[in-house]
Amino acid sequence: MIFCGVDVGTQGARCLLVSETGEVLGQGESGFEEAAVPGLPDGWFEQNPAHWIAALSAALLGAVQGLTTAGHDVSNLAAISVTSTSGTLCPVTAEGEPLGRAIMYNDSRSSDEATAVQKAGGAVADVLGYRFGASFGLPKILWLKRHQSGLFARARWLISPTDYVIGWLTGRWGRADQTNALKFGYDLLEGRWPDYIQAVLGLRMGRFPMVQMTGQQAGDLRTDRASELGLPPGIPVAAGLTDGCASQISSGAVAPGEFNTTIGTTLVIKGVTERLIVDPQGRLYCHKHPEGWWLPGGASNTGAECLSRQFSDEEVDALSADALSVSPTGLVIYPLVGRGERYPFRCEHATAFMLGRAAGTAEFFTGCLEGVACLERLAFEMLEELGAEVGERIYSAGGGSRSDAWLQIRADTLGRTVVRPAVTGGAMGAAIVAASMVQEGTLTDAARRMVRIEREVPPRADMLAAYEAKYQQFKDECRRREYIE
Repeated sequence: MIFCGVDVGTQGARCLLVSETGEVLGQGESGFEEAAVPGLPDGWFEQNPAHWIAALSAALLGAVQGLTTAGHDVSNLAAISVTSTSGTLCPVTAEGEPLGRAIMYNDSRSSDEATAVQKAGGAVADVLGYRFGASFGLPKILWLKRHQSGLFARARWLISPTDYVIGWLTGRWGRADQTNALKFGYDLLEGRWPDYIQAVLGLRMGRFPMVQMTGQQAGDLRTDRASELGLPPGIPVAAGLTDGCASQISSGAVAPGEFNTTIGTTLVIKGVTERLIVDPQGRLYCHKHPEGWWLPGGASNTGAECLSRQFSDEEVDALSADALSVSPTGLVIYPLVGRGERYPFRCEHATAFMLGRAAGTAEFFTGCLEGVACLERLAFEMLEELGAEVGERIYSAGGGSRSDAWLQIRADTLGRTVVRPAVTGGAMGAAIVAASMVQEGTLTDAARRMVRIEREVPPRADMLAAYEAKYQQFKDECRRREYIE
């Protein structure tokens, strides 16, 4: 059997066709015709859903072409699933026609509405451990009602991009998955849309989709879509998930105690716990695992951006190759770009710091790698303080995981083995969800079959003391600056 995972991201779409053992048999990518609408007010970000479909179609066609060129039979395609951005709002008609452009997750126009939603739904949010912000879908819906009432009145369904793509593939509208529904106000504990949405905010409940668990069947591929995409008709399509959850699953962190760190522009940590983890400070929030567990996670403002801002790709590769010969450095760095941190601590006035003077470019570069590793350890300590059990293996993804030296520095700092899967990302996670729908067993079983670990990096015993001392200096300076208590 072959499984299809589709990821509609911020810049384009990606598709993977994957075997039962996790081998990528075909893949395709396509950028959006227009990644962001120009000329909008500051803080506004919109996209045209038609561009999602165009990119998705091109990516799927490319993946199918690669599959057949390699000698595989597309008739063996057994299931499809989809992931996309979390918190993006796409209002559509009963037939699934988009009503204007989608309001993107990073659009900040609904800040006032977020305050109103938090006031109305604070009791539910407090129990689940998060606060409504402008990045959530529900404040965007309220903004639409207040500021574009005509368009709002025409909307039959208020859905996410994942829901939209699945609707386009299947022709079945008004369905969502639990991970995407969270930012639209869905109560994960009660398993329903809470009453305040209609009673207090005046948003008619009939416009909100029916919510399914990730991996349940959402529909079958329409005959006309199958013809357009070069696929067999009637393929089952699984209820999808957010891009963050899909990336986590692709790393192999799918059972209690397993956590994934993704280092891209920022550092994102997501994992699995047996019980709901509630953070009074709102630094993280939890999605629901299809097997009844919880998926706590948080995103820092710090990550590999500190490198991309100061070094070219070629310089990063060269400096990474020599980093272990320089580390541990005599520096203690918090490499925040800009101002303000959100995880593992909330501090609006936080800024970068460096203790010591770099002897040269190589030491400064390596000190930044160490600084991100220190922040990662602080994040895991915070999770453990809140009651999470963190295992001895950390699954790693994102561009930062490609550096072997950075994997070793992180392992030495964390005192845990860091593992790198061969294939990660949203499309891979969606393919695993697709497999879980049609194969025997659970999502965890599917991940165990399909996630292939290409590298394991244990901590070096003779280096633990040096990295421990550096980490304690890092924490002491964060306390001195009142970033942490």
